[in-house]
Amino acid sequence: MSKSPTHLSIKKHNNSVPQLLLQSLTHILKCIPSSHDTKKINTSQNTGTIITSMPSDQLNFIVRERKAAVQSSVKQLHFGGWKEKKAAAEEIKRLAGEGLGTRRLLAELGVITSLVCMLVESHDDQFRCLAVDTLIELADGTFRNKALIAEAGLLDNLPNINKSQDSNLKLKLATLLLSISTLTKTHFSITPQNILPFLTNILITIPSNLDQDLKLKCLATLYNLSTKLETLNLIASSVALVHALISLSLDQQTSKLALATLANLVLCSRGKKTIEDHESMVPQVFMEIMAWEEKPKCQELVMYILMMLANGSFAQRMKMRELGIVPLLLEVALLGSSSLAQKRALKMMEWFKDERHAKMGVHSGPQDQNRFSISGRSPQKGGGRQEECRRAVRRMVRQSLDQNLEMITRRGNGAQGCSLIKSLVVTRSSKSLPY
Repeated sequence: MSKSPTHLSIKKHNNSVPQLLLQSLTHILKCIPSSHDTKKINTSQNTGTIITSMPSDQLNFIVRERKAAVQSSVKQLHFGGWKEKKAAAEEIKRLAGEGLGTRRLLAELGVITSLVCMLVESHDDQFRCLAVDTLIELADGTFRNKALIAEAGLLDNLPNINKSQDSNLKLKLATLLLSISTLTKTHFSITPQNILPFLTNILITIPSNLDQDLKLKCLATLYNLSTKLETLNLIASSVALVHALISLSLDQQTSKLALATLANLVLCSRGKKTIEDHESMVPQVFMEIMAWEEKPKCQELVMYILMMLANGSFAQRMKMRELGIVPLLLEVALLGSSSLAQKRALKMMEWFKDERHAKMGVHSGPQDQNRFSISGRSPQKGGGRQEECRRAVRRMVRQSLDQNLEMITRRGNGAQGCSLIKSLVVTRSSKSLPY
């Protein structure tokens, strides 16, 4: 009588369990230091040689013992009381740290769902921390286990878990969410509706001088989520979150991640508008970061954000000009610590120098309708007024450039002439970073 496909599949799965256990055992033996047998075993021997030289009955006994330990821990986690669950979780955490094969095997045995239930149902923060630690170990290095954690309902139950005031639990949850957020690199779809409130609550309430690691993990998670276009509108809809990002961009420890997220956010129209609505902070905050020569990546990111804000918005360009962005642009173009930031500054200077010749195109210049005639021909009405405006723009540009040159000359300890500027450019260019 032929066996059914289901029976064959189950048999194949059962046969694979000892093989996975043996692989995990190999890893353990590699890590165990020898004691009285050190002189007998050559240090050049690999673990496979040690295992093959071991008597088969002894090897089978070890595999059986290990299999029994795994089965016992899984059974206690599924059906035991809270004490048994705690002991089982500690054992599974230890086993998960032994290798990728063991982590995959434990996931196949259904421990992830039980650990998520333990995290949700328990009211003891110590139990919860243990469950999160075990899930972090199981998620390490495997997208499949991360997807299983998300499917087990962790994200759906995050609002209830977040009610705890234990800062240690929040830090561990942030670490787990950061691990899960890397699923954005795959085709697996993450629903961020429940993650964003958790991140927002931490970023807007944690004091600036406390839990820097917690903020960095939340910012890294937010950045990973912002790489998906479908998530950008959700982030942009949270005014408090965008405000927190702009504020954190002024902190040199968190600035890089905050600016990287804002650089993604400014790509969508809603995100750009939300940033522009912070009139008391934008673009002043970004113009301040332009002077961070010791942070080349921050300079690159902030120049990109300013380009996107100025592109297509005459009001933003006028506001930037009134706040004195032209001298800053010249300084970055000459002395910027990043070649990419220098190029972006030069591009923006072209826009401010003469908007009449700005090209209409993506990332190439202002996208709104110019005040001046692009064709160069004066319109039939108001030609004298437009010509007067052109002369005024030229005069402003010349005055700004003269002031910039004088400022750079004063910074050079009184040195005169263009040789100073050339020497500064040569000195800085050696520190410039490639794309």
